[in-house]
Amino acid sequence: MSTFAPDGHFSGRAWTTLMSSPRARASLGHSLLLAVTLCITVNLVGIFIVLATEYFKVWGSKILALGYSTTFIYGGIVLAAGYKFVYGESGVLTPVLQTLLPSLPDDWFGGFWAVVFVMTFATTTNHMLFLSAALAKVDNQTIEAARNMGAGPWTILRRVVLPVLRPVLFAVTILSFLTGLGALSAPLVIGGTEFQTIAPIILAFANSSVSRDIAALLALILGLTTMLLLWIMTRIERGQSYFSVSKVSTRIEKQRLTNPVANAMLHLVAWALWLVYVTPVVLIIVFSFLDSASIESGHLALNHASLDNYTRVFGQSDALRPLLVSIAYSGAAAIICVIAMLFVARMITRYPGWLSNLVENLLHIPWLLPSTMLALGLMMAYDGPTPMLFGHTLTGMLWILLVAYVLVKIPFTLRLLKDAFIGINSSLEEAASNLGANALTTFRKVLVPMVMPTALAIGALNFNSQLEDYDMAVFLAHPLYQPLGLTIAAATDATASTDSVANNLVYTVVLMAITATVMVLV
Repeated sequence: MSTFAPDGHFSGRAWTTLMSSPRARASLGHSLLLAVTLCITVNLVGIFIVLATEYFKVWGSKILALGYSTTFIYGGIVLAAGYKFVYGESGVLTPVLQTLLPSLPDDWFGGFWAVVFVMTFATTTNHMLFLSAALAKVDNQTIEAARNMGAGPWTILRRVVLPVLRPVLFAVTILSFLTGLGALSAPLVIGGTEFQTIAPIILAFANSSVSRDIAALLALILGLTTMLLLWIMTRIERGQSYFSVSKVSTRIEKQRLTNPVANAMLHLVAWALWLVYVTPVVLIIVFSFLDSASIESGHLALNHASLDNYTRVFGQSDALRPLLVSIAYSGAAAIICVIAMLFVARMITRYPGWLSNLVENLLHIPWLLPSTMLALGLMMAYDGPTPMLFGHTLTGMLWILLVAYVLVKIPFTLRLLKDAFIGINSSLEEAASNLGANALTTFRKVLVPMVMPTALAIGALNFNSQLEDYDMAVFLAHPLYQPLGLTIAAATDATASTDSVANNLVYTVVLMAITATVMVLV
């Protein structure tokens, strides 16, 4: 309605304006190009690192796995800022590369290929998480049977192993496409003016009331494209057949490449990729202890190391405030979402039927839509008094970002909690009922303790994922309560002070420490 009937009558102004804007039209093409490219690059790198750590015998595979898993502890705007600190115009490694390639310009790390590079290594988390688990379930007997029939290592990999992994590969490909389609942080920080995707353009148009309808139209196009893709991919997936040929599976054993040249190439590529993953993390940690002069020059002067940067961040309220705001928002959203979905998941599993199915499908809506569209929708829907909020306005208020954080995590939380409730033995509930416990007592004393490990893990993962959020915060954050993602993004600007860059490094290290601790506990 805001886009096509802003005054109560149909208007095609937004569409006409959009089509007459070369910048907006280019952003649509850039988003599709990025999404398709990531489907290829992320799969190539993701499949390789999983095979290098879980399938082939590679020296130091556990160390490789730790390096490849660094994306578990930092991502989004933090990761984009980290790569810019390492490879950007004032990056640490840019002078080193210029000594090898004297013609390399200072601003070499920008545009399409820089965004692809960053997002490729940022989004292989799904491969490490899901593809590794699927590979561990491949039956070793099928591999032995293929070997006994004369098949070589590459034939076995291509004809036996990868076909079994096809469903998971299909799923992670969809996730890669959707990630590229709605990307905001990397194109905004690294893409520059020459490569802008839909999400940054939506943000630029949404900041002005004159062009907000164009932002809404772009968000609608992004959302419809996402839903259309999910529908097409689901139809394709249903047409495939996947089966196992073994009734009694044996755990897969790592394979050794007998060809010395192929084995050497495998090790070389595996450790080269490990360096790409680990280098930003190591340099961020090291430089977070150096003084401003060393950070500005990119000179690794270890004799200038101190705790001054950490003292400044934790000793000044202005510097510490963004971190505390992010922790408060993320913690509150994680707790609210888990508590609410505990009751909803219980009702859905306890009273199946058309109403439960309707509620469940409605609560899955945030899974279908990009976070950019959700944020813009909240901002536009509640920018005035509404009966739903008893005559209050939500836009511009402190709570709107908390509402967004809760909404966006509802589908993930509901899905896993529903599975947890389904997995509970029904005899436990019957026993409690026979002992005289009512439904509420049974829920509180029997069912909740059974699903509590899952609930705590989900809450912890939700907390981690929103600590460094930028995509929602940039649309909805209150001016006086700016989360950490906005502060980190501001420090990536070329005009940012050296102290801001130093603070950024400290924030990144603290976030990585918090995220790693939570992941270990989970």
